[in-house]
Amino acid sequence: MHLLVVGVFVGTFGLTGPSPIHDDIAATPPPKAKSKMEPRYEPQGALLDADGNATWRVWAPLADRVLLVNGSGPDRHEIAMAPEPFGFHTSRRSGVREGLRYTFKLSDGQEYPDLASRWQPEGVHRPSAVFSPDVFAWTDRGWGGVHRENLVLYELHVGTFTPEGTFDAIIPRLSELASLGITAIELMPIAQFPGERNWGYDGVHPYAVQNSYGGPRALQRLVDAAHRCGVAVFLDVVYNHLGPEGSYFNRFGPYFTDHYHTPWGNAINFGDADSDPVRQFFIDNACFWIRDFHIDGLRLDAIHAIHDASANHILADIRAAVHRVGEQQDRAVVVTAESHLNDVRVVLPAEQGGHGLDAVWSDDFHHSVHALLTGERDGYYQDFGKPEQLVKALNDVHVYDGCYSPFRRRRHGNRVGSIDRTRFVVALQNHDQIGNRAMGDRLTTLLPPAAQRLAVGLMLLSPFVPLLFMGEEYGETRPFPFFCSFGDPDLVEAIRKGRRREFSELAFKWHHEIPDAQDPCTFASAKLRWEWPEGSRQAERRQLYQDLLSSRRRWPQLRPGQSLRAELVDRMIVIQRGESPELIAYANISSDTIAVQSRQTGIQPILLSTEDARYGGRRTAADSSSQLLPYEILVTCPNEWRP
Repeated sequence: MHLLVVGVFVGTFGLTGPSPIHDDIAATPPPKAKSKMEPRYEPQGALLDADGNATWRVWAPLADRVLLVNGSGPDRHEIAMAPEPFGFHTSRRSGVREGLRYTFKLSDGQEYPDLASRWQPEGVHRPSAVFSPDVFAWTDRGWGGVHRENLVLYELHVGTFTPEGTFDAIIPRLSELASLGITAIELMPIAQFPGERNWGYDGVHPYAVQNSYGGPRALQRLVDAAHRCGVAVFLDVVYNHLGPEGSYFNRFGPYFTDHYHTPWGNAINFGDADSDPVRQFFIDNACFWIRDFHIDGLRLDAIHAIHDASANHILADIRAAVHRVGEQQDRAVVVTAESHLNDVRVVLPAEQGGHGLDAVWSDDFHHSVHALLTGERDGYYQDFGKPEQLVKALNDVHVYDGCYSPFRRRRHGNRVGSIDRTRFVVALQNHDQIGNRAMGDRLTTLLPPAAQRLAVGLMLLSPFVPLLFMGEEYGETRPFPFFCSFGDPDLVEAIRKGRRREFSELAFKWHHEIPDAQDPCTFASAKLRWEWPEGSRQAERRQLYQDLLSSRRRWPQLRPGQSLRAELVDRMIVIQRGESPELIAYANISSDTIAVQSRQTGIQPILLSTEDARYGGRRTAADSSSQLLPYEILVTCPNEWRP
């Protein structure tokens, strides 16, 4: 998620160039009307079968009539679509080929792309194109997905992950990620957005795969290749708002409601009058990714900005629909969500008053580690920074579990209790925590190497689902600032002014000019180096990640379902994992060498030290196991247990 500091801008760039209706092309006869008590909700968009038969369906209750405009120039045809109850319009045509351009002409005389377009080859304002997902020859038969408890997520931005910035360019890197221990890549949003550069959270065509990334067919190739490498693919989807440029939804129907407001303007209409088609539009979208692109999981962006007072919440409906598609394909599908609410109802089953999602992002772990090690106290970091808060995050997940939050000036959150810890996703870095900083600087540039290794150990020794942000495994130092490529000059200037105003109000004084989000150089600065030469600092960092991820699979005490108990002892956190025997880690959260206050008797074998020379640390064979070096984690086990 990112917060634009400008209001919602509704696009007004209609596609011009009308021509008379061709009398020789008959309008599709309307179907027999159904009872208004039984609206027919079928997928919207252009649906093309193997025989070249296409069906266009659009919900446009604000239009008296809708014309389907096919082709251009001498091949241009305008066809009156058949009206159906509840504001739907349908047209059918045979002999259609993939790639055919089309628009919808509404009562205002303007032409618009399809809201449910599967392909926007020329961008958000230009005509849509027919796409058939069934043409692709999948090779992943037998792929069963990755279950939640085995997830190691790797968040990446397609445009900056490689020099090319495409889906196809990711494929050669999949084997490296698999060898590291990654089990799923999580793509930042890929729904069509304005221009060629964007985080993805300004998408306006929820079904269309970004053209500058390679379009829908290239996404299918990536997913298929990932499955061959044993890597799942998750997709970040945005159902809380639509972007400020190129959004034509208000021209078609009441997709938004003024009963609720979000940082981007009026909320999407999931529970107000005429909300049923809106709900189905987004439920179908979630299923579309799973069914037609074999996506293994969804990350629902900022669900705290999704408002729905319906008896059946939209989140629960999305989860149920997606799981049904997964079951039909005999594949594990996982639905995670980002939420700032610290509310366990996100993952509780319906019978306990919850939405039943499979997992939720938990920020308190990140905030506890970041504030403690960096000393930052701006914004929400003012609520964190104490060692006991990090211990609470390890033990209880939520630091704010109903207690008072000074930042919010109210009580916040509720208690997790005994809920499975693999239902919580934690990270040291992600697109928000890096990109929402003024300079987009990574943790790698904020902490000394030993403290960075400490943070890695704390995350990967925890029982939570870990999420890595692209490049962190080798200590990437290039920033990840917010970037965009809008075409509306007024919007561009509003973003520039808004970001300067936002960061000028922080207590921490930045000593550099805030990067211009619209400048191509800002985008280029985020491109990964993707290199770790043998013997380099980067190779040492990557080895630490690889060894810790391997340990999560090999050491019984670190496997899913094993208990964790953390305790603060002076400047040391003692972490106990598993039962009989238990694995114990001693974490020095200070910059001084301190004595190990052992919970075990006798000399215990050291399984791993984050300060091992292999990882770029300072521990040598001469160093005593009874001493913890600055920011070191020592992992030990009983003498009778050998991994």
